[in-house]
Amino acid sequence: MSLAIALLAAGGATRFGGGKLDADCAGKPLGRWALEAALAVPHERLAVVVGDPAPEFARGCELLVNERAAEGLGTSAALAARWAAGSDALLIILADMPLVSTETLRQLVAADGPSAVTYPGGKPGAPACFPAALFPALEALSGDSGAAQVLRGLPGVTLIETPPGDLRDVDRPEDLAEVAAILRAR
Repeated sequence: MSLAIALLAAGGATRFGGGKLDADCAGKPLGRWALEAALAVPHERLAVVVGDPAPEFARGCELLVNERAAEGLGTSAALAARWAAGSDALLIILADMPLVSTETLRQLVAADGPSAVTYPGGKPGAPACFPAALFPALEALSGDSGAAQVLRGLPGVTLIETPPGDLRDVDRPEDLAEVAAILRAR
């Protein structure tokens, strides 16, 4: 199976005050944690979907500049799906989730068909893996409707349980401090 991985990193980080993905988190830029987890998963292609300017943590990666990033997360997922054309599957990861493990990402990729992590209430969410047959639905996303919208109500989605707290994202400086403490304790 040819796997494309897209790390979504185009948000403006307004609640954080900007520059979130390059902020120090337990000794490395916040976005680097998710990138390193992604790089440890066997793949054919990997790109980071960024806004303008691109965060420094993504230096050296293939960059997909989302000129419509201000319109919402859906535009980044749509751009990733267009880029992934020709691949058998697309793994979408959010760059502000440093606690998601490589093992969780590998489970998503190994699932038969579409897969996602499970959020409260049994809802699917990112990170998630999409077979090529779902790329057109991803490409149609816009606004704040993220990739999980494509999976909701879809039969046959494999839901992966994660350890408590692994799905924490960083939105504010206090979130960063809490997540950094967890990473230093690991």
